[in-house]
Amino acid sequence: MEQKIHQGKNVKRFREMLNIKQEALAYDLGADWNQKKISMLEQKDVIEDSLLKQISAVLKIPVEAFQNFDEEQAINVISNTFDNGAFLNTGHSATFNVNPIDKLIQLHEEKIALYERMLKEKEEMMVRLEKLIGK
Repeated sequence: MEQKIHQGKNVKRFREMLNIKQEALAYDLGADWNQKKISMLEQKDVIEDSLLKQISAVLKIPVEAFQNFDEEQAINVISNTFDNGAFLNTGHSATFNVNPIDKLIQLHEEKIALYERMLKEKEEMMVRLEKLIGK
């Protein structure tokens, strides 16, 4: 079964993890945004790339996180946050195919790889600019 990635829910998840209110995100996105528009945005399955890039810049979260973070990863991160359910004393036990800590490490490594790629691209651009200036 293929996991459905819901970009709006991902925006909401990361916004809430960062303890940022909808009004604050709206303010950071600009004058044509308000709390109600953020609420509607968070209900959308797919968000336009240009808007995702804006949200990414405001929240300082890589665009890929909104595009690739699925329900299972969210459950793993949340379960790890609550020490595998120690605080969720519901009497139910959940089993995960992947250790939540391993999943967090994998997400962290992916983020590092992304930053390294971005840094390499920046360095390559600097070399190109220096060559242009030198001509």
